[in-house]
Amino acid sequence: MEVKNCCMVTEFILLGIPHTEGLEMTLFVLFLPFYACTLLGNVSILVAVMSSARLHTPMYFFLGNLSVFDMGFSSVTCPKMLLYLMGLSRLISYKDCVCQLFFFHFLGSIECFLFTVMAYDRFTAICYPLRYTVIMNPRICVALAVGTWLLGCIHSSILTSLTFTLPYCGPNEVDHFFCDIPALLPLACADTSLAQRVSFTNVGLISLVCFLLILLSYTRITISILSICTTEGRRRAFSTCSAHLIAILCAYGPIITVYLQPTPNLMLGTVVQILMNLAGPMLNPLIYTLRNKEVKTALKTILHRTGHVPES
Repeated sequence: MEVKNCCMVTEFILLGIPHTEGLEMTLFVLFLPFYACTLLGNVSILVAVMSSARLHTPMYFFLGNLSVFDMGFSSVTCPKMLLYLMGLSRLISYKDCVCQLFFFHFLGSIECFLFTVMAYDRFTAICYPLRYTVIMNPRICVALAVGTWLLGCIHSSILTSLTFTLPYCGPNEVDHFFCDIPALLPLACADTSLAQRVSFTNVGLISLVCFLLILLSYTRITISILSICTTEGRRRAFSTCSAHLIAILCAYGPIITVYLQPTPNLMLGTVVQILMNLAGPMLNPLIYTLRNKEVKTALKTILHRTGHVPES
């Protein structure tokens, strides 16, 4: 194969959100509160989990991990997007582009793994309540959390290395608001079929396996809940799991829409990814706190201690 005789790309230009010319300041004003609420909401949950002894349980340990993930995931793409919406440079260096793609898929895959672990935690708590503290002991919880981060690192390393071992000789205009595989591969001046197949298979396989494990866990959970004699017991068990199920639906919809389409729709993918990067991480704190009395009580206690809310 003949390679073009030109300099390799050292920086990329992010073209941004398609068909939004002239709306940059409006979008900045719209998106900034989303990002601020994401950081505030997830920091609040993390502080509540760390400061309240009642929340030092496996379920809240994993919820704290999810909060760290949400802040990181949103921060991979949102600051750069907000800066160019303000009128600053759309340039991103080659190294920063590599880092952005790596951490986007690193943190994105962790969400899938973490939701699977959280489903297993709920399965153990509801189906084996007497053995729950033994099965989900602190050592196991830490091992499961570390495992999600290691698997995410392996997954993202494969996708990043396949994408950036390809030569990029120009053009350097990325038709997206951040560096992602579907937007970068068309710019490569070499055969991208291997990278396309592996990324499709890798993302698809991880999503499918995690989804099937979650489905299996919640099938067993549903059977166990229906066998509970009292209505109050069934209501409490369903209430515990409903927030997790809502968060899972919010996470898997964008993955299927963006990465598992045979012929990706750029505009649809952009809209869905904006929602995934901004709305998803912001909604998770609301989903878990609005339906959780223990978290709300812990947050109120913190506000009482700091003097922001008077004692009732």
